[in-house]
Amino acid sequence: MKNRFFQLKSFTTYWLDAVDEHSLHSPFFYDFYSKTLKAKIVNIELSHIEELRRKLLFDDRTIMVTDLGSGSAHFKSSTRKISDLARTSLSPRKYSLLYAKIIQRYNCRNLLELGTSLGINALYLASSKGSSVTTFEGSTAIAAEAQTLFDVAGANNITLIIGNIDQALPSYLQSIEKIDFAFLDAHHRYEPTLKYFEAMIRKTHEHSVIVLDDIHYSAEMEKAWKAILKHQCVYATVDLYRCGIVFFDPSLNKQHVVLQF
Repeated sequence: MKNRFFQLKSFTTYWLDAVDEHSLHSPFFYDFYSKTLKAKIVNIELSHIEELRRKLLFDDRTIMVTDLGSGSAHFKSSTRKISDLARTSLSPRKYSLLYAKIIQRYNCRNLLELGTSLGINALYLASSKGSSVTTFEGSTAIAAEAQTLFDVAGANNITLIIGNIDQALPSYLQSIEKIDFAFLDAHHRYEPTLKYFEAMIRKTHEHSVIVLDDIHYSAEMEKAWKAILKHQCVYATVDLYRCGIVFFDPSLNKQHVVLQF
């Protein structure tokens, strides 16, 4: 109940602050709004992913889930239906589609996802030709379902790492040169969110993009988001209420905008 009240309050603030292209004076944000946020994706067929989502939404099988993060506000038991997980934990289509458009627009190739869930979002991330996705999932049972989905979709450019992100992420980051795009949806708490962000930005470059999910989910997540806005390596941010988008190009000179979406 506490989180619901907070979310209502934060959404009201977002709704009052959000602007469209007519209020954007920054050429960068105008370009982002018109050529990414509102643009159509090209040369990619994604309808099969939504068909897989529909199947998950009607899948009544149950699995035993181990929560390594902050836990779920939707479930009191570790035994969960696939359909319930799909309904509550998957990124909505329009957001996953936006991430695919960002990857296409900024020519991102090395992609990282913290929090696989059932794998729908990872399929969107992996949809651009030449992209390679590494996705982390803490629950073995959920990871198994996601891997089955990747196999069915023929997504051989997705690598799934199973286990505690606190232990698996540092060694993974040591093994790579750079991150072009990262999606963070792994732990809805202040300290872990900032810790993962700090770890990832060591592998970013001026054209990298990091997306944080559920930035207004709770007071802790909103606090983390506000801290990221002030980070010395962050030069532009977009608030879409559900997610926040972070850019690292120094030429953008510390800009922040709240956009209608």
